Amino acid sequence: MIKNIKWLFLVSITLIACNDDEEITTPVEVPVVAGSADFSKYVALGNSITAGFSDNALFKAGQENAFPNLMSKQFALVGGGDFEIPFMNDNIGGLLFGGSFNPRFAPRLVVGGLNPDNTPNIISLANAPFNQLPTTETFAHLTGVYNNMGVPGAKSFHLLAPNYGNPAGLASTPPTANPYFVRFASNPSTSILADAVAQAPTFFSLWIGNNDVLGYATSGGDGSDPITPVNGNPGVGFDGTYNYLIDNLTSNGAKGVVANIPYVTTIPFFKTVPHNPLTSSVLGQGDTQVGDATISALNSQLYGPIKQALTGLGHGDRIELLSTSKANPLLIKDETLTNLTPQLVAIFQAVPFNMPAQQAALFAASFGQARQANSSDLVLLTTRSAISAAPTATDSGLGFPPPSPLNKFGITFPLQDKHILIPSEISEIKTATDSYNLIIKTAASNKGLAFVDANAFMNQLANGGISFGTFHMTNSFVKGGAFSFDGVHLTPRANAFVANKFLEAINSKYGSTFRMYKPELFSMAYPAILPN
Repeated sequence: MIKNIKWLFLVSITLIACNDDEEITTPVEVPVVAGSADFSKYVALGNSITAGFSDNALFKAGQENAFPNLMSKQFALVGGGDFEIPFMNDNIGGLLFGGSFNPRFAPRLVVGGLNPDNTPNIISLANAPFNQLPTTETFAHLTGVYNNMGVPGAKSFHLLAPNYGNPAGLASTPPTANPYFVRFASNPSTSILADAVAQAPTFFSLWIGNNDVLGYATSGGDGSDPITPVNGNPGVGFDGTYNYLIDNLTSNGAKGVVANIPYVTTIPFFKTVPHNPLTSSVLGQGDTQVGDATISALNSQLYGPIKQALTGLGHGDRIELLSTSKANPLLIKDETLTNLTPQLVAIFQAVPFNMPAQQAALFAASFGQARQANSSDLVLLTTRSAISAAPTATDSGLGFPPPSPLNKFGITFPLQDKHILIPSEISEIKTATDSYNLIIKTAASNKGLAFVDANAFMNQLANGGISFGTFHMTNSFVKGGAFSFDGVHLTPRANAFVANKFLEAINSKYGSTFRMYKPELFSMAYPAILPN
């Protein structure tokens, strides 16, 4: 009884204390304010991510979910004006050129069922059973002024380039114009920057530079799409170009937000296909007994002789025999290796190989810079379809299609430079990215602009992922929720997350109080069928 009285006494004291000293209040929502920035005229500059490109295409739903459009909805709460978008015709995506379909600008990618290994079969809407082709005509010029100036494929210096929207430039080799900008450029001779500045923006966002390294990376560093030099005048080097962009965008007193460049090698395009996919099951197309027999034949007829020849030259570590009990690496060409072709010609013609001169020359040319891939190499997502495919005259590196048995990429014939990123190329990309990011950060600081560290949160996606609500977002292909079916561009959910990061930076710099989106309320992917 005494114990119960004690507890009742303590409860009464607590109630009295609450009644006398504390007042229970309802939380007051902080009103949305602009802070020290003026959002009445917002213009977004950038490349495909700014435009809303997703699933390897530009289409209406992607444009609506683009992070600048999401930001503009918040800006509207503090007097932001209309945010005009150069919409595509529909949700099919892709472009027509004078009524003709160009496969380079195909409709968006969708899931078309499952592969034999239960992974999603990613196909174009142009393929069966969908059979949907583009309806957006490049040369059907849009009239009007557009706030989203994001142009898919644009590099930093393209934003300065006059005639980048000139239809005549599409026919030149290589093209000097961009079909997406052709659609809405104010006139054929203008530039993206000129059209943006002509709007006298009071606020801008600039996220540019990704393509300056991405093109090099997605081409396997084969030299067909070089990295933009770090140093140089506007229109040439990244430093001169970027500072010129910022100087012009802020010339009328506009404020803005800029973002740096992620390490593009962390995205699913480079992290999905393993360097060692060759198991007995894969080589036997699901039948491990067939696969074991295939490995035995490859070791005795190809890998063994090549390793023996290379060992004689002191380079036997380039090739190891295949195993039936573990996953085996792909066969690749590494242009940084000493080219042993002349020495191999002589060895293959001698005992114990005794190859005819023509065969010896073929094998030597094929394997003079060959090695097996390792965990430091990155296999491109697009290379997945090339593995075990027959090399052609244009992609074999020989000028002709190699005959059997050298007719299976990655297995009996080395994948070429365009298929793989090797460590030296990965290092080039990182070095350029680090230099670009220093330039961007310095420009933001010098001009008092809000700054988004996109590299930081992209690294977080690749190293453990990011959680919000009840969802965990990672850089895993398809299932990670951040990247679309092309392995490069963002999903609706990731666009909402990116919009938040930009809004957070704006709030921090300018004292704004914009609300954050709930990314978990946005979809992880676009469905195959979308109403137009």
